[in-house]
Amino acid sequence: MYDYIKGTFSYKSISSKGAFAVVEAAGVGYILEILPRDYELLPQEGENIKVFSVLLHREDKMSLCGFLRREDRDIFNVLTSVSGVGSKMALTLLNSFKVKDLIGFVLDGDYKELTKAKGVGPKLAQKIILELKDKLTSYQSDSVSIPKGNTISSGSQSQNAQDAQMVLVSLGYEKNEINNAITKALNSLPEGAAAEEILKKALQILSV
Repeated sequence: MYDYIKGTFSYKSISSKGAFAVVEAAGVGYILEILPRDYELLPQEGENIKVFSVLLHREDKMSLCGFLRREDRDIFNVLTSVSGVGSKMALTLLNSFKVKDLIGFVLDGDYKELTKAKGVGPKLAQKIILELKDKLTSYQSDSVSIPKGNTISSGSQSQNAQDAQMVLVSLGYEKNEINNAITKALNSLPEGAAAEEILKKALQILSV
């Protein structure tokens, strides 16, 4: 329902219930739960802010989660689509790891790294990897073509780029954004870079 909220940063608060920010837009103050690591990155009160958002609709209440980076919001949506992972767990995972590292753990099947996040045991970590890896790699990227003028020089490199593209498609990035990020990533990486390396570099580029 909401892609982002752009307005004036009013105030913030943090407690055992989580970290929150209030953003005023068009005369309405929106309370958004945010990542604790974003708490100190919020601007001064009265300054402009753009927060990527997710509307959570439960039986007893509705609430908003806010993210300073689009990639955090997008992977949050993917995480909460995994059975057994609610909004609190998704926020914990995102607060514990950078998006590129989190995706890398999933694609590598490294469940032990995921257990370093508070409340994530081995069974849940393996379940997250199983379901999330399937979701990230099940998207078709036929509409996204590998750009010309990059460093692709072999079939394996082309396949690696396409694998990275599929994950970016699953995260909701637009065709032109993906093409631009993949091109820059390939031009900055050595020939033969793995799909995970291309993906991590592309995510860094997209986050700028």
